[in-house]
Amino acid sequence: MTKSDILSDENRKNDKIRSVEGEFIRGISKFRHKLGKGSNFPSEPNRYHLFIALNCPWCHRVTLARNTLGLEKSITMDIVFPNRTGEEDPIAQGLWEFNPDRIATLTGEILPECTRDTGTGNNYRLVKQIYEAEESNETSLPILYDKIQKTIVSNESSEILRMLNQEASFLDSSLSNKVRPNLYPLGKINAKLRDTIDAFNHQIYENINNGAYRAGFSSNQEVYARAFSNYFDTLGELENILNSDGRPFLTGDNLTEADLRLFPTLFRHDPIYFLRMKLNGARILDFPNLWRWLCRVYAMPRVAESNSLIHCQQGYFGRSWNNVVPLGPLLPMRYPEIYEHPELAIK
Repeated sequence: MTKSDILSDENRKNDKIRSVEGEFIRGISKFRHKLGKGSNFPSEPNRYHLFIALNCPWCHRVTLARNTLGLEKSITMDIVFPNRTGEEDPIAQGLWEFNPDRIATLTGEILPECTRDTGTGNNYRLVKQIYEAEESNETSLPILYDKIQKTIVSNESSEILRMLNQEASFLDSSLSNKVRPNLYPLGKINAKLRDTIDAFNHQIYENINNGAYRAGFSSNQEVYARAFSNYFDTLGELENILNSDGRPFLTGDNLTEADLRLFPTLFRHDPIYFLRMKLNGARILDFPNLWRWLCRVYAMPRVAESNSLIHCQQGYFGRSWNNVVPLGPLLPMRYPEIYEHPELAIK
């Protein structure tokens, strides 16, 4: 694996001071094992399992990789309810929960995607219990889990994404090498492309992925304003890159890891982040090239099935907004159906 395979998205420099000053600081994932040759986790079909929250953008990266790489059948998956436990929970509040019987306030019904824990064999109710079995106090998702050794392989989304791509053939992808995208091509011939992907990854994570959270969860006006400015400046830069030569994807003609890292945030921007994260400077619909890019990726096989906007809306608004989930936007049409209409981009 290359030097960027052990990825650490979060900038930890002066993190305690930055947190005191009102900046959102994301935690560090502690389970960082590798799949494949030379590791304790061989790349075998039907051996691995994912624990996912569909409202979480870092989980969305992983489900996008699973689907676009044709690994839906060989890597099983469980999905938590999009709102964490409340004050009434007998263990604690703020925990991811496997509860397919829980009612979503947005729909007044259960969410059919939610499952029980089928991966560990222990029917745990809480994700916290998976970590406790490893003597860890972490609670985060996603988790890549080894069903044979009964242990966590990784809980770092960027590394899971990278490993699934590199090991897709050994994991028994349903797609041939000709059809399956190579999200991070190896070899000397692709060194320049990898450098380009790495540069996009860094920019997108700092200013877009985590930038949205820095804006949305900041408790300081100056910190929020800085995150807001960086977010929209970067959107403008990406808009210009796509416009410069009409490229269909960020790095050129082919879908790469950079596209899968950008997509979850832009997918959420108009219907959720515009309001919830206070990112009301513009819609993605107002960036014609980014809008067409968003619709192009959404239209790719199995991408739409990798997530649920209902889970996202319920997760971001369901608890922190008094269990009342906004119903818009309604114009020019409802989301996510609007992502099937690239022609709606503002000229």
